[in-house]
Amino acid sequence: MGTPRPGRMNAPGIREPTEAIARARAGDAEAWGELYRDYAPAIFRFCRRALPTREDAEDATMEIFMKLKVKLVQYDAARSFSAWLYKVAANHCWDMLRRRRIRQDKETDDLENVPLEHPDPSQLELLIEQRTSAEVRKALDKLGGRARMALVMRYYSDMSYDEIADALGVRRAFVGVVLLRARHELRQALEGNTALAAGGAS
Repeated sequence: MGTPRPGRMNAPGIREPTEAIARARAGDAEAWGELYRDYAPAIFRFCRRALPTREDAEDATMEIFMKLKVKLVQYDAARSFSAWLYKVAANHCWDMLRRRRIRQDKETDDLENVPLEHPDPSQLELLIEQRTSAEVRKALDKLGGRARMALVMRYYSDMSYDEIADALGVRRAFVGVVLLRARHELRQALEGNTALAAGGAS
């Protein structure tokens, strides 16, 4: 159960960059470079899952690290730096999606259509592991903006329901509904891609 999820910044060897953060806050350009080298790849992977195109993810990664120069003074050293950085990234990506109004679903739409079955998150993770990154991104593209962001925030950055609710601007009680529907839609999309691939191979 403790296996790191794909794309997470909890790989062995990455320690909390306490010294680099202190130096960066003091204006040390080399420290900023260290933070960027250590964390930009994982933030890019996060943005790539959250946003429609590679170009969007590249732009978002650069913008997040530019924003970080202002926001770093708000970082509480008692928290995990990577968790805090993921939250900054999630908020930025969601702002981008909202501004562009990409398939944004309304908070109360189709609640009656939420499946009665509860898709097992562990089964979904297994399904994701069996797919290539491109297949997962293609499936994520079929989800609405809010559902996509909720999944990425929950399963790739381990954000709490409270943090997701705050980022998405919804009630905490609604986060579980969003994730339930999103897991169901993602599983259908992944299984649909598999069926199409099998059909094309016959």
